[in-house]
Amino acid sequence: MRWKRAAGRGLLAATLICAGYSGGADVRAEPVGDTGERGPLTLVTGGDLTGYLRGVLKDWNRARPGEKVTLVELPEAADEVRAQMTTSLRSGSDRFDVLNIDVAWTSEFAAAGWISPLEADRFPVKSFLPPVVETATFGGRLHALPYVTNAGLLYYRKDVLDREGEKPPRTWAELERLAKTVAPKYGLDGYAGQFLPYEGLTVNAAEAVQSAGGTILADEGARVTVDSPAARRGLEFLAGGVREGWIPKEALGYKEEESRQVFQDGRLLFLRNWPYVHKLAGGEDSAVAGKFGVVPLPGPNGPAAGVLGGSNLAVNARSEHPRSAADLLSHLTSEGVQRRVLTEGALPPVRAALYEDPGLVRRFPYLPTLRESVLAAEPRPKSPRYQQVNLAIQAVVHDAMAQRQTPAEAVARLARELEAIVRRD
Repeated sequence: MRWKRAAGRGLLAATLICAGYSGGADVRAEPVGDTGERGPLTLVTGGDLTGYLRGVLKDWNRARPGEKVTLVELPEAADEVRAQMTTSLRSGSDRFDVLNIDVAWTSEFAAAGWISPLEADRFPVKSFLPPVVETATFGGRLHALPYVTNAGLLYYRKDVLDREGEKPPRTWAELERLAKTVAPKYGLDGYAGQFLPYEGLTVNAAEAVQSAGGTILADEGARVTVDSPAARRGLEFLAGGVREGWIPKEALGYKEEESRQVFQDGRLLFLRNWPYVHKLAGGEDSAVAGKFGVVPLPGPNGPAAGVLGGSNLAVNARSEHPRSAADLLSHLTSEGVQRRVLTEGALPPVRAALYEDPGLVRRFPYLPTLRESVLAAEPRPKSPRYQQVNLAIQAVVHDAMAQRQTPAEAVARLARELEAIVRRD
């Protein structure tokens, strides 16, 4: 989950723990719906430093005192959040009734039997942007409810491109050309994303592979598909950028915040990052305020096939009050609360209609671009062993970008490592 800092600060997505997989024994088998008990709940999430969620739950508690929700905020970093959640769930604890989890964790939590399946017709899934629903499914069933979404965007120096008579790039070739020729004229680095070996690099790598027409895993993690010309082309885009200098070597140490700061300080022509950057880059202390624009990420022949970020809401399979938990999921995904997710939490909502609301578009001008990017995006590779998959991807791709292996060698190595992980199942 990409936890939001106060007033729109950076999204931290360092999920670096390799957690074991265990089948959930003696867990609630029936789906969450209109059966089960009511009563007080505990909602666990990463740190809500904007405070909007506390206000939302205060309204719920006032209206439903018999089903009061206690909010438990874990440390802000995603690796700490996941560690504490999985420790509790693996022990069979019912401490947490509702969990706000990274979209990439849904398949692992579902396969382990830690979260209950949901009845899709109980919830407003048809009102959501379609791709976000896929992040909440595993084994053909809905196991969580989309709550917040995200997709990468390309930020660019509009003032510089306007001066050169250039348009923002729509393809990798255009991005490379501008990063090579225009950026140096203005003393800028060309392009950066999140290339430190952590969850962010997995996302950037998956975007490159998917945009080239490839995949990493198929059949919900049962089959390795990464050894392909498309995957090699995707890694060549990233590794070649470092080799040729239009991706600075310093970017191999960037997470969200480091890359955002470099762009905001006026040292970078192009940046791949999340929507939260828009507010900060337009702030009073930004060197690029009023000088930048945002477009969908480019791909080989047009807009990229991005990777979905965000979080899903899930119900602990051992919750004693699953009916109240289901009602809370409905409440948190209602149009009114989803509007507050955007306006108070500065997070992208999952309700499709909000992206076309004229008032919201005036206030958040990146919404149409974000909608386009979300609709073209796909989930990260699904796997019951997502953390092992994640670690393998980031280690191999970082070696390729650091020129320790060729893209072809890296893809072959990644295929071998993923096969070993898949066979453990």
